[in-house]
Amino acid sequence: MDMASSRSQISAVLADWANRDKADRDRLLPLLYEELRRLAHHYMRGERAGHTLQTTALVNEVYVKLAGLERMRWRDRSHFMATVATLMRRILVDYARSRLRDKRGGDLSITSFDEEQHDCSDERRGLTLLALDEALTMLAVVDSRQAQIVEMRFFGGLTVEETGQALGVSVATVKRDWATAKAWLYRAVSQP
Repeated sequence: MDMASSRSQISAVLADWANRDKADRDRLLPLLYEELRRLAHHYMRGERAGHTLQTTALVNEVYVKLAGLERMRWRDRSHFMATVATLMRRILVDYARSRLRDKRGGDLSITSFDEEQHDCSDERRGLTLLALDEALTMLAVVDSRQAQIVEMRFFGGLTVEETGQALGVSVATVKRDWATAKAWLYRAVSQP
């Protein structure tokens, strides 16, 4: 099955999500699993070898949370992926908090916000993730759409086009807000 027909099939299945019973939703897992795995891999690809949270574990955590959304009315695949991005963010932040509970403090500083840079240590990465989460929460107060764009692009791995579709805005708007949000977040996480 090609990518376009797979995506349209996923959209059709998601549109009928709330009308299905649990057994039907469970049978949808193979269709959704590859999408979830792609997103989880996007984020986890930069983690150190031997990281204790693996792609499969992240996918499983997200799926468990999705299974609890029995009455969700998905508009389309982009809406689904935006929700998955939010769930991944929450799971990863909770994981970072638990891993760093006894390691907080020190002289670690965050020097950059770059969705392509994933080469820092586990401890520093956890602190960076927590700082990003705090800054993203503050950004949501200032501009909720920009915060959603960061969440979808950074945590969910959505393209500019998919993000625009999920939010109902143009590609140009996503690009502009993405650039502004990255600059805002950089300043927020760089300040002591």
